[in-house]
Amino acid sequence: MSSRSSTDTAPRAARPRQILLLGGTTEAAALEPLLDGHPRLHATVSLAGRTRKPAPSRLTRRTGGFGGADGLAAWLRDHAIDAVVDATHPFARQISANAVAATRRAGVPLARLTRPPWQAGPGDHWLRVSDLEAAARALPGLGRRVLITTGRQHLEAFAAAPELDYVIRTIDPPEPPPALPRVTWLRARGPFSLADEHRLLETHAIDVLVTKDSGGEATAPKLQAARERGIPVVMVDRPPDAPGVPRFHAPQAALEWLEGLARVHCDSADST
Repeated sequence: MSSRSSTDTAPRAARPRQILLLGGTTEAAALEPLLDGHPRLHATVSLAGRTRKPAPSRLTRRTGGFGGADGLAAWLRDHAIDAVVDATHPFARQISANAVAATRRAGVPLARLTRPPWQAGPGDHWLRVSDLEAAARALPGLGRRVLITTGRQHLEAFAAAPELDYVIRTIDPPEPPPALPRVTWLRARGPFSLADEHRLLETHAIDVLVTKDSGGEATAPKLQAARERGIPVVMVDRPPDAPGVPRFHAPQAALEWLEGLARVHCDSADST
């Protein structure tokens, strides 16, 4: 007769799947409440630390880097992470590359949650370029007064066209600022209305806009204002996503992917 007690054969609740959400974007913020209190998913949100006053979160949060791909892989193993969702900015090249390398080393599934890119429409005059250096090379033939809304990093690329007049809008000041002889700095945080963008273009007599293909609605009015004023746009293409990584544009779709992984785990545990 077996000595096993009745409690030994009682079904045990599967532990929640441990999720790492690489955040800092509106897409990540929209996914957070879907994960909050989820019965099968326990999420930790990681922020790079560049945002000085991040929005409050009910999820576990960590701030700062991991120490490259090797450090991230070790963190995933040490914290028994079951899946990673990379919801960082479309131009956060390094962390996204580290996420791909680290999850492959740790054997952890990875998905990308990102806003869809912008698409040119009737009346748009866009020149797509691969990077800021290519944008700077294109400017002399497009206009003299340039509005730059590409963020505060790598602005030194525009020193290649010092003869132009620049208006550079950033949330935080660049450190250090690029050596441009004629530049007006604007510190402002979006979202900006269409009227705001028209006023900006008119006040500074802008005749060419440089921006990154970040996508999303919050900063799209500048594109509409440029279209309505007949201003060309130099659009810096986003880096391509890694092959083989599922990509989602809706937080609900990313949640369903995570829930599918959790179901597979539960089915596997029940069969053992």
